[in-house]
Amino acid sequence: MTGRLEGKVALVTGAASGIGLATAQRFAREGARVFGLDRDGDRLSAALDGTGRALVADITDEHSVAAAFRQVHDAHGRLDVVVANAGVQLFGADAPIADLDLEVWQRTVDINLTGTFLTVKHAVRAMLATGGAILVTGSPTALTGEGAPYTAYSTTKAGGMGLVRTVAAAYAPVGIRVNSVVPGFTATPLVAALADDAASRADIVSRVPLGRAGTPDDVAAMMVYLASDEASFTTGSTYFVDGGMTVL
Repeated sequence: MTGRLEGKVALVTGAASGIGLATAQRFAREGARVFGLDRDGDRLSAALDGTGRALVADITDEHSVAAAFRQVHDAHGRLDVVVANAGVQLFGADAPIADLDLEVWQRTVDINLTGTFLTVKHAVRAMLATGGAILVTGSPTALTGEGAPYTAYSTTKAGGMGLVRTVAAAYAPVGIRVNSVVPGFTATPLVAALADDAASRADIVSRVPLGRAGTPDDVAAMMVYLASDEASFTTGSTYFVDGGMTVL
């Protein structure tokens, strides 16, 4: 049986753990030739464990990002799918705006917004001649009161989702599709500070209509659909994998 991504070349950022790793692994099972990108090379290689080729890069540095994309082009001469997933949430430091330090704001912006911008920029450049699919990981904190305690994270996620709409409109004529995937509360290392605390976890899950935390595999399934040719008429949209959290 042919996989849904058979023959496609894909790059996934933040692939050393969580949603990025699950997406890279699922893409590989669906037949894609996968490049996983992260700044921690040892951790990335161990996590991928043969699933795909590891690319070490800092998404806040344009030269580093450009070099990673060149490696993909040199290996395959094309790039069909890019998942801009890498991000940071600085629990214990991010805060309501009156209490937010500039350093925390800047670090979050550098990784979550500038890093997404650079990833999408070079993805578009790689796809201008052939078209392709770009996916950006969003967050309910960009849209609802869940983001109230986390000014920097919530704002950068809103910015990334705005970027999706802008780029989708600009590059639809050349066959580049751009969509947001919005996970709800998902058990990953990114939110370990909440997930590992029983009271905090129970509080958040109580606001999820389906009554559980999501898994990275839940999100990866949506990534596969949007990366596949089944989604060929889909661009500029936001897809929620949140157990109904944003309905409330």
